[in-house]
Amino acid sequence: MFRKMLLASALALAIAAPASAQSPVRVKFGVLSDMSGIYADATGQGSVIAAQMAIEDFQASQKGIQAEVVGADHQNRPDVGSNVVRQWFDRENVDVVLDTPTSSVALAVSEVTRERNKVFLNSGAASSDLTGSACSPNTIHWTYDTWALANGTGGALVAEGGDTWFFLTADYAFGHALERDTSNFVTSKGGRVIGAVRTPFPSSDFSSFLLQAQASRAKVIGLANAGGDTINSIKQAGEFGITQGGQRLAGLLVFDTDIHSLGLRTAQGLVLTAPFYWDRDDATRAFAARYEQRHPRRLKPTYVHAGVYSSVMHYLKALEKTRSAADGAKMVAEMKAMPTDDPLFGKGEVRQDGRKIHPMYLYQVKTPAESRGAWDYNKLLRTIPAAEAFRPLRDGGCSLVRS
Repeated sequence: MFRKMLLASALALAIAAPASAQSPVRVKFGVLSDMSGIYADATGQGSVIAAQMAIEDFQASQKGIQAEVVGADHQNRPDVGSNVVRQWFDRENVDVVLDTPTSSVALAVSEVTRERNKVFLNSGAASSDLTGSACSPNTIHWTYDTWALANGTGGALVAEGGDTWFFLTADYAFGHALERDTSNFVTSKGGRVIGAVRTPFPSSDFSSFLLQAQASRAKVIGLANAGGDTINSIKQAGEFGITQGGQRLAGLLVFDTDIHSLGLRTAQGLVLTAPFYWDRDDATRAFAARYEQRHPRRLKPTYVHAGVYSSVMHYLKALEKTRSAADGAKMVAEMKAMPTDDPLFGKGEVRQDGRKIHPMYLYQVKTPAESRGAWDYNKLLRTIPAAEAFRPLRDGGCSLVRS
């Protein structure tokens, strides 16, 4: 475990600060991610690249900020993730933890970050509990969450007549939260959840679970999973001919890298909710082109990578004001006090509960005939305004919220 952590930390890349009239401010970012597992393409090494790009684009060194980035693999295990960040905080002077997919890991890291009064800018995990019952003055949930995914994809499919659901749920914190939040939307719109099955995490064989879903005759099979689990679920559903039988798959968390792995012939027609798409406008296309050139496999950025970039940019703006990264809660409070604005997400805010607010977008995956070429995957169905995209502040149960 620690050997992997130390090897990953060898990814450390420092950005040197130039001579400045004032003493340089030092900050060390730790990208804690899935570097080798089922979420590696959607998060992983790409999040290290995104953090580096944000530091460079902010021109941190010219502003007297000496920034460094290190990375480590949490192996999708809460114990590994907690041990990594404790070592980072106690021995390696890391100030900020970034990314961290896998909600069970993120929830554990959030607690450690609060104990050590550091900063956790989460872009990779989805559980809405991070800004609900488990909210923290040291954590900001930046990019998306299970409530927003359920609101977008779940709401759209129910509106189209998908009023009965059966869930394939990854058996850990993320899957449970996604099933819960989507079920709430389905029932609130008059639909019914007629069954669910918990699947091992991660898993390569979903055949028995898909057969149960098929036998349920539910109109929608909700995939409360992500990454490699989603890819395998969709592939095997195609092999069983499930969609040909009239049932519809709901990919509740789908990344462009998943579509890239599946291919349009298999993924076409999927409806998905996302806060960022590389081909949305000139600014996102410019970022994606630069990112792709730096990625060793020439992948396009996912919204997790965009969230890492955006969160680091906003943190550096706050650090330029405070001139010290020592007090994590103070840094998060400063980030909440400042409006957010960057080329990937536009204007937004960070609420009292730590939820970053911005629009979300409902997309449908194109058919092969509609695609103009590589990575041209999504067509926009609807923009969900920022005020509607995330759970209302009063409904989350966060202890930080003041009436």
